[in-house]
Order: sequence, then C-alpha cells, then structure tokens
Amino acid sequence: MDHAVAVDRKMTERYLLGELDPQASQEFEEHFFDCADCALDVRTAALFIEHSKSSLAKESEPVAAPSPVASKPGWLAWLRPAFAAPVMALLLALIGYQNLVIYPRLQQTLARPQVLPSAFLNIGGMGPGEQPISIAPEQSFLLLVRIPPDSYPRHTAELYNPAGKLEWLLTLLSSSTQEQWPLQVPGAKRESGSYSLVVRGLTDNGEAKEVGRVTFELQIQK
Repeated sequence: MDHAVAVDRKMTERYLLGELDPQASQEFEEHFFDCADCALDVRTAALFIEHSKSSLAKESEPVAAPSPVASKPGWLAWLRPAFAAPVMALLLALIGYQNLVIYPRLQQTLARPQVLPSAFLNIGGMGPGEQPISIAPEQSFLLLVRIPPDSYPRHTAELYNPAGKLEWLLTLLSSSTQEQWPLQVPGAKRESGSYSLVVRGLTDNGEAKEVGRVTFELQIQK
C-alpha cells in the first residue's frame, strides 16, 4: 500500500474508528510503520482521542441507575448524547485535520512543478536490459511503458518490489492509437533494488494473461 492510496481511502480515520477488516488493518499498519506522514497522522489523531476521553471522563458525572435490572444497550444507544458527543467530536477533529493539514500539503505537492526521474520499459519486445533509476528518498518517478498492440480491451500494470510483494496495480484501457503509457509511481519509502513491472491483458470475461514483464534497478540517493 502506498501513501497516495492510504490518503485517498482515508485509511487513518477508518483505522482509528475500527472500520477496517483485519487484513486491511494489517496492511495499513505495515504501511504507516514505513510512512512518516501516515505515522504522524495516526499519532496525532490517537493523542486527540486519548485527550478527548480524559476530558469527557472529567466532565461527566455518574448517574444512578433507575432500576437494579440492567438491560443490554441496542444499536440505538449510539444515538444517545453520551455516545454521540465524543464520536461527533472525533469525526469533526479528523475532518478538520484533513482540511487544515493533509489536503493543503497534498495540493502544494501536486502544484509544485518538478522534473521526475524516468525509465523506458518495453513490454514484450527487445530492448535494453535492466535500467537504473536514481531518485531521492520517497520521490515519485515515471515509467514510460510501451505495450505492443493486441486484442485485449484492457491491461493491468503491476509493480513488484525487490521482495516480490505487489505495491500497486493499475488498469489501462487499450487504445489503437496509443502504445506508450506514462505511469507515475507515487512517492513512498522504498529500498534500493530490482523492481518488476508485469503487464497482463484482460479479456471481456475477466480472464488475465501475462503480456510481458520487465525489471528496472531503483537506486535511492543517500
């Protein structure tokens, strides 16, 4: 999971609110351990939650039970002020943090002109061997991918890191007039090593067949 996907899917908020399934939660935990931005978001929101809990605990007073028979609260209990107030406070704080910190930071990054390192990758054809790309830590880069014409209506491009783990998958709509695709790889914390790009053709029935794969050497500047 890369940083752009985590932000787009609001993984920080969903993780803290317990809305992720176990697999998605584990994937996000593996991501924010290596992503300084997501780790900061998680720590900041977690500190706010703890502060909110302590503040609410100090302000609230115990209420005597009207009956010795305790009943189990149903799902409507979440609509009561005792539950709704802290939940709404948390949601408003997360939304405010996104609008004031996360989104402006992303907009500044996207609006800033920059020249990205790139490499030409020829799928299913003859060409140069493993190409090196030198980038700064967590910098984005471009893969200029040539896919030969075929009968597939769609293709997928899959990026695998040196450990063989899938980092991301992108679907491409085939075009009779376009053979080269500029794919921007989002910045993330990566290690130097040999990366692989696998292109598969997708049929109308959803079947996938590998069209080709190429490797390139990613060098992280120190």
